[in-house]
Amino acid sequence: MNSENEKILNQSVQFIKSVGPKRAESFKRINITTIRDLLFYFPSRHLDRTTTLNTSKAYDYLLNGFNGEITIIGTVVEKEKLHFGKKELFKVQFRDSTGFFECVWFQGIKYFTNVFNAGDIFAVSGKPVISKFNALQFTHPDFDRISEDESKKFLNTGKIIPFYRIPKELKTTNIGDFSLRKIIGSTVENYANYLDDTLPEYVLKENDIYGLVEAVKNYHFPESREKLSSAIQRFKFEELFYLELLVALRKHNYKTKFAGHSMKVQTNLVSNFLKTLPFKLTNAQLKVLGEIRQDMEEPQPMNRLLQGDVGSGKTIVALIAMLIAVDNGFQTALMAPTEILADQHAKNISALLKNMSGIYSGREIKISLLLGGQKKSVREKNLEEIELKEADIIIGTHALFEEKVKFQKLGLIIVDEQHRFGVDQRARLQNKGITPDIIVMSATPIPRTLSMTVYGDLDVSIIDEMPKNRLPVKTILRGDRSLPDIYKFIVDKLKEGYQSFIVYPLVEESEKLELKAAETFYKDLKDSHLKDLNVGLLHGRMSWREKEEMMYMFLAKKFDVLIATTVIEVGIDIPDANIILINDAHRFGLSQLHQLRGRVGRGTKQAYCILVTKDEYAVINNKYKLDLDYLSQIQLDRYRAAVRMQAMINSNDGFKIAEVDLKLRGPGNIFSTQQSGFPELRHADISQDSDLILNAKQKAFDLVREDPKLTLEKNSIVKKNLLQHYSHNLKYAQIA
Repeated sequence: MNSENEKILNQSVQFIKSVGPKRAESFKRINITTIRDLLFYFPSRHLDRTTTLNTSKAYDYLLNGFNGEITIIGTVVEKEKLHFGKKELFKVQFRDSTGFFECVWFQGIKYFTNVFNAGDIFAVSGKPVISKFNALQFTHPDFDRISEDESKKFLNTGKIIPFYRIPKELKTTNIGDFSLRKIIGSTVENYANYLDDTLPEYVLKENDIYGLVEAVKNYHFPESREKLSSAIQRFKFEELFYLELLVALRKHNYKTKFAGHSMKVQTNLVSNFLKTLPFKLTNAQLKVLGEIRQDMEEPQPMNRLLQGDVGSGKTIVALIAMLIAVDNGFQTALMAPTEILADQHAKNISALLKNMSGIYSGREIKISLLLGGQKKSVREKNLEEIELKEADIIIGTHALFEEKVKFQKLGLIIVDEQHRFGVDQRARLQNKGITPDIIVMSATPIPRTLSMTVYGDLDVSIIDEMPKNRLPVKTILRGDRSLPDIYKFIVDKLKEGYQSFIVYPLVEESEKLELKAAETFYKDLKDSHLKDLNVGLLHGRMSWREKEEMMYMFLAKKFDVLIATTVIEVGIDIPDANIILINDAHRFGLSQLHQLRGRVGRGTKQAYCILVTKDEYAVINNKYKLDLDYLSQIQLDRYRAAVRMQAMINSNDGFKIAEVDLKLRGPGNIFSTQQSGFPELRHADISQDSDLILNAKQKAFDLVREDPKLTLEKNSIVKKNLLQHYSHNLKYAQIA
């Protein structure tokens, strides 16, 4: 990197034309201190000549049935407030060279009154209609103010205008749309050429992408829509390439720096265990077991992600892996995110191993449970068993990686519900052994693009087949008015031995309000529709022991119906719980709805998931087929809850549902503190850029395979950039 160029780019923004010391302070408050920072303050959107119409053309389009979004550039003629009883409306009239159009707002009127002034020019975007007074009208449109000069250039030359986010910190020093565009325009013109590229020349050529200077110029002030797209693609590729590079380095580092343990099947322990099972493993389970067994036989440590839908049989697969480790003289640890889940794992595994007495080394396979809320005497006894290697399988929560826990020979770690634990937490447990094998399990299917990024350093195994005796859960959507009929269905099905869950959403992020709401629903139903049934109540304010007791009472059929909040999202199998009624289903996330549905259908009877929502949502779902690929952003925002409902009705496949969920939510903060070691994505979209992710991953892994220490001259830029900009992400991806 050119040190002279760096010196120029690291100068304060105050030296840029029209900035000065006072404005430099306001830039500093939004973390822009240098010329380089300002060069990388990119527009939030652009106004493209190809997306605009004039008033006359727009009017003709609407008369001919056009129903899409458009942009019109117009000058404010007048504004007025209109009153209809207690309601207020704000209307602004615009004109362009071909006619007039108007915009109306029903909310935020005080703010909009000060925004629009006669003579100002705006680019207005939205979905217009023809009003009952025959006017071309936008309701609550998007808008951007532009200057007269920009308007003329734009309309006459097809120029693309950038729009930047303007935080309140900039507005305090009178930096608005026009002035910020001028400041950034001057910066790009005078300083962009000083930028040194952050990608090697061969990577740019192989992937046919812009160099950094060309990309920066065309991101800010593109000459065409195609060049803007190419500039954006360059920045997407770069951040995905470096992210995948960190993943590749982490994986290479783990596989080569640490010596693992080769664990082969030594005795008949596993085969004898399989004989005790009352069912046969599915082909998918056998395939995954083969992948895990092959990993365990290798001297390199295993680092594998085990994915499988709710009820697909991940726990059996994990237990067989544990038995292989035990068969080789190692201890194993299973870490769960909650005490109730850890306790249930201990009970389930104990039940599965109850017929194995005396098979292993002339004694039982000893299971030890370690929880934060245990009595001191029980905890001390368990700690002693672990340290003396009297315990073979140790199950617990975060308590497993506390300092007092001393494993004797930890060879395998299973992490359940991996998304609840971060890289640091896994590493702390890993350090309890000498490079133990690791399996992280997920009952929440992970979209392919996400597994290539967040979990790209793990080898992936997928159980994509359900046990053959399982019937798919029937998912039904009903409006609120159908609740009496649904309660009757629950009562009638009791005669066939059906038990039911009735779930209510958390009213607010408040345990007190949750308790009050749950108790109210419980009392109302117990006194009305379900008065002849035994009804239980489960809520978040109960201790894990109280929750567990309620679930086991439900299992023992002490209750016909269990009213609960989302605490049942993870729970024990209740074979006769074959109806789940989810109230206000529109308020739940899609993955949470799928997890809740997984609470039923664990037996051989037909199970039902009944989603109850507002009557108008139910009507939308019954009337329209909502295809994500064809919905505009405005339509998506409007029908987001309805799309979730349809996804649930149309599929029981957790992987398909996960893909829809990712598209609906967007990637969000996927590289949060829980997944430390990853940079945030500013340009790429995990839900949209799958081809780019795949390409970036291939290039990054090829590079690390060829040059794992980044010592080749052609990769010197990569190494310098990693050390300069990603040093805090290199904790688990060491380079020389």
